[in-house]
Amino acid sequence: MQTGPGITDMPESDMARPLLERDHGGSVGPWGPSSGGTVGILGTGDFARSLATCLLCSGFKVVVGSRNPKRNAGIFPAEAELMSQEEAVKRAELLFVALYKEHYCTLRSLAGPLAHKILIDVSNNQEVNTKGESNAEYLASLFPHSTVVKGFNVVSAWALQSGPKDGNKQVLLCSNCPEARSHVAGIARSLGFTPVDMGSLSSAREIENIPLRLLPFWKVPLVLALGLFLFFYLYNFVRAVLHPYLIENQNKFYKMPLELLNITLPCVSYVLLSLVYVPGVLAAFYQLRRGTKYRRFPHWLDQWLLHRKQIGLVSFFCACLHALYSLSLPMRRSARYLLISDAVKQVKAGAGDAWVEEQVWRMEIYVSFGIMALGLLSLLAVTSLPSVSNSLNWREFTFIQSQLGLGALLVSTLHTLAFGWNRAFDGKFYKFCLPPTFTLTLVVPSAIILARVALLLPCAHRRLMRIRRGWERRSSAQIMTPNRMEEAPESSSTL
Repeated sequence: MQTGPGITDMPESDMARPLLERDHGGSVGPWGPSSGGTVGILGTGDFARSLATCLLCSGFKVVVGSRNPKRNAGIFPAEAELMSQEEAVKRAELLFVALYKEHYCTLRSLAGPLAHKILIDVSNNQEVNTKGESNAEYLASLFPHSTVVKGFNVVSAWALQSGPKDGNKQVLLCSNCPEARSHVAGIARSLGFTPVDMGSLSSAREIENIPLRLLPFWKVPLVLALGLFLFFYLYNFVRAVLHPYLIENQNKFYKMPLELLNITLPCVSYVLLSLVYVPGVLAAFYQLRRGTKYRRFPHWLDQWLLHRKQIGLVSFFCACLHALYSLSLPMRRSARYLLISDAVKQVKAGAGDAWVEEQVWRMEIYVSFGIMALGLLSLLAVTSLPSVSNSLNWREFTFIQSQLGLGALLVSTLHTLAFGWNRAFDGKFYKFCLPPTFTLTLVVPSAIILARVALLLPCAHRRLMRIRRGWERRSSAQIMTPNRMEEAPESSSTL
């Protein structure tokens, strides 16, 4: 790798220094609990109370500034000193501003005492800020002689009370002063959180928008699951309810609340599981076709790769619901009536034994593969949790999510084939000329399995491994001179 002048001229000690330094002498920085520094809090809301408790438990001295100290004296721990805002500002050099943006103006009279002090803005907005200055930048404009740090806004009051072990441990920090970021990072470490340096104060708007985004990576998987559910539910409704009603004059609308759902959920789960592994196969074929890994995938494929975890978890959720619905099927009143009706018909027909060997074996194999598939999906879901995945090395995580994931897809395919058995070749199972539902669900998974088998062939596997280790085809490894930059169809980027 070539190095530019800016890198080679940098002292080696600077290269080895971490972005957020940790003091190895027992204190985490100038504002660690062992330094004797006092931390101030301006505000008496829920977040301020939880923050005061957390700081006290971590060994800090805490002063709380309130406009009405007597009224709020009983809601804070006894160790926290409750006083007026003016007194709190004088006592502390670092203060948490736990106020809403519209209340910042009440601090203008304290502009003089707040000069040259660090203000940590923990506020959030009511809606996503798409334009305009952030709360932290507004606070900095009100107090130009103070140092404003944006941080702790992604941490809830509940997380402060229960500790970071039960929630996200990251605390995003940004400020125009690196020293101030380092001080606040020390406090975050003392409280058990992991500070993440986001750079200058211009990043505050992005940090403030994070708590307001509602499941940003889950919208596409949920919409996809909902679309598949509606399609398969309507398809099964036409076959299992509408066809008997119109053709055979049988009323089977009672199947809609339970049985149709139980038929639809495994279809959605199975297709979603296969969609988790489609982008990996497409990415492999893209790299084989281009002969390099240093070209970006199409945007839609990049987004698909980013959403694989969420798609897999939705697939697991649908599989769990399918298992619960299947267990509840015998408890239905309709199932009891049908069982009694079949027994009466058997007695009238004089049949002594209703045992059908083929159906028994089919159901035994079908249930067995279903249990194994659900077990593998459970393993995939558990290992996707950060607390579990962090305890695995990269090879272990890849083996579980890739090899065992494909194993789950294969077992699910066998589960589906055992359910279908020979129904795909029996004309009586085609309603309105529509094939059984399981035949539709087999299309994508079968294509994925065949594609994976093709990629395991020695000719394709060896070439793909060479590409992923950095080998490039000559036509793809041409040097991009300034005169040829405009001719390049896509920008080069490491995947």
